[in-house]
Amino acid sequence: MIRSIDVSSRVSPELAALLEAQASNPDALDTATLGSVRAALATGEAGEHYDADRLHPETSETLLAELDSLIDEFGVEAPAADFLKQTASEALSRVIEAVMEEAPRPPTLGDVIEAMDDGLVAHLVGEGVIEEDEDETLYEELEDLIDRYGEDAQAEDFIHYE
Repeated sequence: MIRSIDVSSRVSPELAALLEAQASNPDALDTATLGSVRAALATGEAGEHYDADRLHPETSETLLAELDSLIDEFGVEAPAADFLKQTASEALSRVIEAVMEEAPRPPTLGDVIEAMDDGLVAHLVGEGVIEEDEDETLYEELEDLIDRYGEDAQAEDFIHYE
């Protein structure tokens, strides 16, 4: 797990899409790594799981160079998922926004979990901002973000609406 830097900010959108496709491949037998993504891209297998049927050769070469740079720095066994930016679900995004409205400073993920512990989720369920059945998964989702990015990560960076 990579926590000291946000490596997802160093990944192009094209490579992020490829990493996401490989990391979320339901047919994969093993966890996708930088090495396995590189191998799939080099052999042309990545095109089947990528949004396009086939990658243009120039795009493929550029992605290979970008992958090689990451492999040089982090190794072939680095999990592909570590290079993807995680975002909050819509329900957690609403919780984060509620904390932001009340906080005297930009809240961290630690501030959000503290507000949740102080009854914010129940309050938001009561107001109809989030569904009652969503409250159970919010803690798990937030803990996952904290495990990956730390309690001091700015909560606003994870807000995402689909």
